[in-house]
Amino acid sequence: MTNATISLEERTIKKVKMRIIPYIFLLYIIAFLDRVNLGYAALDMNQALGLTSEVFGLISGIFFFGYFIFEVPSNMILHRVGARVWIGRILISWGIVVIITAWAENATHLYILRFLLGVAEAGFFPGIILYITYWFRAKEQARAFALFMMALAASNIIGAPLSTWIMDHIDWFGMPGWRWMFILEGLPAVIFGFITFYYLTDRPDDAKWLTQEEKNWLKAELQREQEAKQKMKKHTTKEVFKNLRVWHLSLIYFTLVLGLYGIGFWMPQLIKAFSKSLSNTQVGLITMIPYIVGGMAMIVWARRSDRTGERRIHTAIPPAIGALGLIGAAISSDPVVSVIMMAIATAGIYSFFGPFWSLPALFLSEAAAAVGIAIINSFGNLGGFVGPYVLGVLEGLTGSATAGLFFLSLSLIATSLLVLAIRKEYGRSAN
Repeated sequence: MTNATISLEERTIKKVKMRIIPYIFLLYIIAFLDRVNLGYAALDMNQALGLTSEVFGLISGIFFFGYFIFEVPSNMILHRVGARVWIGRILISWGIVVIITAWAENATHLYILRFLLGVAEAGFFPGIILYITYWFRAKEQARAFALFMMALAASNIIGAPLSTWIMDHIDWFGMPGWRWMFILEGLPAVIFGFITFYYLTDRPDDAKWLTQEEKNWLKAELQREQEAKQKMKKHTTKEVFKNLRVWHLSLIYFTLVLGLYGIGFWMPQLIKAFSKSLSNTQVGLITMIPYIVGGMAMIVWARRSDRTGERRIHTAIPPAIGALGLIGAAISSDPVVSVIMMAIATAGIYSFFGPFWSLPALFLSEAAAAVGIAIINSFGNLGGFVGPYVLGVLEGLTGSATAGLFFLSLSLIATSLLVLAIRKEYGRSAN
């Protein structure tokens, strides 16, 4: 490889990263915060609306039914009409639903609105995952996915103190803070939905911010990878639905998401239980700690996976670490130790994502990936219903979160075992 070629490669990849990653990172912060801010609202909302732990668990999880039903069709539409239009539409529609949630008066209203939020947001995450494969080669994808999914941590690092501060300090027009939280955190989705129509670039051919030489190099590199995958096996949409590897990855993701949303929706209440004297703002500040640790671990682990080209073991180890963290949090009676254990659990769960989302692109061509990624994400996200709901039921039965944390840890152990069942030849990318 000549110096000129190396220079072209580095220049193009840098431009693509700087143009795409920060923007989709920002969009996912908005998306994930609007998805989980219900957990912060619960600190006041549950009492105001008379919601039991079982009802709150069901409200938290019903989002994923709407998400599941519309996920695959949404991703297929995105592949046809382009990310710019479809992602913009998703942002605007979910922002409107979040804002309307501020006027919910009972559990029935919340059931309906959370279901509609799932319908509105369906396709956003797998659409972005698919979009990344339009711009990045396989050897760069784990880091790109991890940088994008750092927004999981960032949304909580930003959202925890922001949401709880709004709840404690804003009560304009006699409306309580938890209602204003939905309004103020729903507005950015609507605003950025319109910005997305103008900012996002669908394909390298449309990139006015790349030179023609850079476009040609990037298209040639991506085309070479597509041709290599198509020689292995060209999957039709019907075949993707029958592909056992796709369903294996779906089951892996299901067990992981149990843990992710189990602690995501309930962590503010778990921390609040450490001391009744903590204000909502203090709960928010403490909640930041596990997510800061998780975000840093995610980047380090994805970088290591990209450097070695190994995906299988790098996907299997983090959930096991997450399980140990949850077990430690369950058996500890010391608040400081419990927060440390939750930080370890969060680091384990978050470090899973970069290597994992590099796996589908190793055997699915671009069109097949649009369907395959949506199947994995939609089925896997049903764990987002099961995790919060089971945690709510177990807390209602036992009066504490201990049994629920043990349940989530068992799910994460199952994740690791399922990943190890992947055949070795499907767990390594070309480097």
